[in-house]
Amino acid sequence: MSPSRTRRVRWAAGSAVGLALLFAGAATVASARGDRAAPAPRTPAADSADAGFARDMAVHHQQAVEMSFVVRDVTGDEDVRRLAYDIANTQANQRGMLLGWLDLWELPKTAPDGQGPMAWMSGGADGHGHGGDGHGADGMAGMRDMAGGPGMDMDMDMDHDGALMPGMATRTELKRLGEADGRKAEILFLQLMTDHHKGGVAMAEGCAERCTVPAERRLARGMVEAQRSELDLMADMLRERGAAPRA
Repeated sequence: MSPSRTRRVRWAAGSAVGLALLFAGAATVASARGDRAAPAPRTPAADSADAGFARDMAVHHQQAVEMSFVVRDVTGDEDVRRLAYDIANTQANQRGMLLGWLDLWELPKTAPDGQGPMAWMSGGADGHGHGGDGHGADGMAGMRDMAGGPGMDMDMDMDHDGALMPGMATRTELKRLGEADGRKAEILFLQLMTDHHKGGVAMAEGCAERCTVPAERRLARGMVEAQRSELDLMADMLRERGAAPRA
């Protein structure tokens, strides 16, 4: 990898980690200060977009962390190992923030009865089917397509071989990644993580549009920016290995 591209890896991951730590620190300080001059924050409802995004993205991020640790152990390529480490570090930090917000809001980390993964994306801009800018239906259609192709939907029992949300790898794909090594593992990881990031970007864009908690919206926008940068990087890394993202 060229020095300029290596710097892109470090910049993308470093900026994402910085955003995560900044938002986490701000949320901690704000909650600890008990500033009487500031209005009390509105606690999101359990079925809100804010809570749904926090729950679902925590699960989504966990798989990215797991895939990153898998490829780190099956390849000696320093560029891939560095990217995997950066993704794992960033998304583990962000996952901790999301779960921390659920604790702060005293909300469960599992969806309410009758609400499956991604249900918060089916409403309008406020996550409850009101408002919006007309993009909600198109966004959901794209998420369904990404979720697994024919026969897939966004119902509460959505589980295509373990792929609960858009971009997530299936159990079969995770097994293949664990059994691969060398260049084969590198290519499969980059392809799976490209799909994963595309799903994550769509989810984060949904929160940026629908969530109401300012810090969560800022985090979501930071995720979009960082993961788009990493998508460009992974496309370059795939080309260097004579491969391309999956259709």
